[in-house]
Amino acid sequence: MNARDLKPKLAESEKITINLGHIDLGQIDLLVNEGFYSNRTDLIRTAIRNQLNTHADVVRQTVARKSLVLGLHHYSRADLEAALKAGERLQIQVLGMASIAADVPVELALETIDSIHVLGVLHASSALKTALASRIQ
Repeated sequence: MNARDLKPKLAESEKITINLGHIDLGQIDLLVNEGFYSNRTDLIRTAIRNQLNTHADVVRQTVARKSLVLGLHHYSRADLEAALKAGERLQIQVLGMASIAADVPVELALETIDSIHVLGVLHASSALKTALASRIQ
C-alpha cells in the first residue's frame, strides 16, 4: 500500500441543505426560467460567492490574525508520529478542510492533538472524532 492509498478520497464540495420561503424559491425559479441561471444551485452558488467576495478582506485579516491554515491540510500517521517524537502537541486550526489519515490510531491522536478548530470540514474516522470530541471546537 502506498501513501496515496492512505489519503481519503476528497470530494470537491460538501452538500448542505437550506430552507427557503415560498416567495424566495419562486423568485429563484423565475430567474432560472428567464435564463439568468442554469438552475437553482447555480443561483445559490453565485450568491454565496458574491457574499464571500464582498467580505474577502475580513476573511484574509481573520485568517492572518487567528493563524489559520487556509485550504486543505492532511495529517498523516507519520506527521503525528513526528510530533510525538519531538514532544510537540498540535493545535490544528484550518479554514477549509482538515483530514486525519484513516490509519492514525486513537492513542496516537490523543497523545499528539491538543485541539482542533476547523472552519469548514473535518475528515477523520468516527473513532477519532469520538475520542477527540472534547478537543474539537
